[in-house]
Amino acid sequence: MNEAVVGVLALQGDYAEHRRALDRIGVASREVRRADELRGLRALVLPGGESTTMLKFIEEEGLMEPLRRLYHEGAAMFGTCAGVILLAKRVTSPSQPSLGLLDVSIERNGYGRQIDSHESREPCPVLGDEPLPMVFIRAPVIRSWGPAVRLLAHHRGEPVLVREERILASTFHPELTDDSRVHRYFLESVAELTS
Repeated sequence: MNEAVVGVLALQGDYAEHRRALDRIGVASREVRRADELRGLRALVLPGGESTTMLKFIEEEGLMEPLRRLYHEGAAMFGTCAGVILLAKRVTSPSQPSLGLLDVSIERNGYGRQIDSHESREPCPVLGDEPLPMVFIRAPVIRSWGPAVRLLAHHRGEPVLVREERILASTFHPELTDDSRVHRYFLESVAELTS
């Protein structure tokens, strides 16, 4: 894959870390701040950050419908932490608008405040035998999900890596570790892009 067909929503949050994670596995990406920058993308990463701030910028830039259209026209999407909140069909604590593409109910800051941020290593059979490092920063918790949602990894009994068709979602931050398996899985199995 030579041209940048993977976009990273760069309105706020840790988009630079996702671009570095994609660089590490040899995948070109480009930052997306406007609707015209979605043109030609086959996959889009929605990073972690502050979901209410990202939502404000999405609405100011008129990106809500173009982002939904990008998915419905065949692109894959990967949301991490706040990115999952943006993708979810239902958001609580408090409720807020979203893209409504991923059939989950998600509770913002489900593990508590910043001081409750933590790291863990958990099994993730779809990515191999080695436990997956996970960084949780004011992470949301997926409280319920629809029948088409596959649960790929858990932490404290809650699903933390899920997939529904062309959407991959993690409530933790794989981009803040040196482990590239989640990004590789997204590109190769969800977006069906090869490097």
